[in-house]
Amino acid sequence: MAYAIVKTGGKQYRVEQGQQLLVERLKADEGATVELEPILFRASDAVFGKDDLGKVKVNAKIVGHERGPKLTVFKFKAKQGYKRKNGHRQDLTRIEITEITNGS
Repeated sequence: MAYAIVKTGGKQYRVEQGQQLLVERLKADEGATVELEPILFRASDAVFGKDDLGKVKVNAKIVGHERGPKLTVFKFKAKQGYKRKNGHRQDLTRIEITEITNGS
C-alpha cells in the first residue's frame, strides 16, 4: 500500500488513499479539491529527493469545516491573587485523500 507524508498547517501527517483526517483550517469551500505538499512518498521504494517529489501528487477533497473541542486556558500565580480563565476552539477542516500518484 502506498502512503505519503504531507505537510499542511505547520504539521506533518501520514496519509493513505481513502483516509479522512482533521487538519488546520484550509481556505477553500466544501467539495473543493486541494493539493497537499508531499515530504515523502513510499510505495515499493521511498521517494524523498527534491526532484522526485516534484512529480508526486497528493490530492484531497474537502469534506467539511469544523471546530475543535473547547480548551480551557487557566493562568494562576500563587499568593498574588492573579487568576485568568480563557477558552479556545481551533478551526479545523476535515479532508479525504482522493489520490496519491507517483507521476510516472
